[in-house]
Amino acid sequence: MGRKLDDLIAALPEDRRERVDARFEELRGEVESLGELRRAAGKAQAEIASVLKIKQPSVSKIEKQADMYLSTLKSYVEAIGGQLELVVRLPSRAPLRIERLGDVVAPKAVSVRRVKRAAGGRNRTKAARAG
Repeated sequence: MGRKLDDLIAALPEDRRERVDARFEELRGEVESLGELRRAAGKAQAEIASVLKIKQPSVSKIEKQADMYLSTLKSYVEAIGGQLELVVRLPSRAPLRIERLGDVVAPKAVSVRRVKRAAGGRNRTKAARAG
């Protein structure tokens, strides 16, 4: 007859049991996929689809993607009731949290008139074309 895992762990030295317990807690806090994350949050794909205003097969597709926009991941995480944080760990610094990527507001369009003024006015622009 086989031995039980609990019996094997109980037979380990105390320091080894503590390392096993610590590793178990570490692994318990990790998930391998978005689907697993969703299930940990107690949500169904249909619920996520409703929040994101997409169809359930699209949620399934998102969960299977290996690469996606951060905005898609952020929306997905918020739909399951979470908050996405992006942390950068550099060797010589404490962890840095990125609040936002890129510009929040689209840059203003530069008008042709503004470009002409920057180039020295209309006359200069006409002269440059003629010469």
